[in-house]
Amino acid sequence: MMSQIALKNLAPDGTVDARNLLCPMPILKAESGMMPLKRGEILAVRATDRGIEKDLPAWSDINGHQFLGFIDEPGEKVGLVRKG
Repeated sequence: MMSQIALKNLAPDGTVDARNLLCPMPILKAESGMMPLKRGEILAVRATDRGIEKDLPAWSDINGHQFLGFIDEPGEKVGLVRKG
């Protein structure tokens, strides 16, 4: 995983807002947000559900994407995933 500073310097190619949604909605939003991206592009997933901390890395691995890490923001996590 990359450092918080390195993650903050990345410019995502797409972002999904999954704040205030509970499992499994953040992962379903990530799935739909990833579809239009090209291989190598980065998706940011904004979520408040703490389950995202385990779900997003697992979903990335299962689907052949590279989980880059989380940026901690007040009251939420921003997960970054590179499309595989």
